[in-house]
Amino acid sequence: MSAETTTAATLIEQIRAELAPIEEQLAGHGFVTALAAGDVPSSALEQFAGEQHWIISSDRRSFAHLAARYADEPGGDLFLTLAQGEGVALGHLRDFARWLRIDPDVLTSTAPTPGAHAYTAYVSWLALNGSATDVAAAFLANLAAWGTNCGRAAQALRSNYGADDDAVAFFDFFATPAPGFEDQALAVIDHGLRRGDSPSRALSAARLLQAYELMFWDAMSAAAAEA
Repeated sequence: MSAETTTAATLIEQIRAELAPIEEQLAGHGFVTALAAGDVPSSALEQFAGEQHWIISSDRRSFAHLAARYADEPGGDLFLTLAQGEGVALGHLRDFARWLRIDPDVLTSTAPTPGAHAYTAYVSWLALNGSATDVAAAFLANLAAWGTNCGRAAQALRSNYGADDDAVAFFDFFATPAPGFEDQALAVIDHGLRRGDSPSRALSAARLLQAYELMFWDAMSAAAAEA
């Protein structure tokens, strides 16, 4: 797979085919299934909120750094949009915390668990070391799985836990892809490939990010089991 003969569309098609087994595990993950059955205790939901505060806050800074790294390239606008989106998500997360009767200002006191924190640690690594192609490809492959699980979580919280629209706005926000995101990401990838970015490195970035996504949900299942 060489940059000279690979397009963004063919690269993403290959990535999605390779990641299909992990995608399948994410789509039927036990934590979301337990949530749909009303079997996740409030303490595990509180842990989820705390973990997400660490993740979203860190990812926001990572995307801002990427926007600065690629300010004069197509990736700059994409990463700035993603950073702004994380800011919106943080506001919605505070509403979720209030519904859980947690003071949003103490979310930072939640100790992150290694399995849940691995995802955002790798995003930070990508912000420092990854190409724009690596990041755009990894998130284009990853966000669909995250969005699907957020949509299922929102439905479960409404139907089984009595959550209102404000409480689940965090999940609703991620459940619907941002308009134009895929086209914008593909344009960034095409630009990078024409410049010589490695398709193999982008594939590795996507594979690792998706694996860390699975680790996050596994950590949430462990928190629910221990509650």
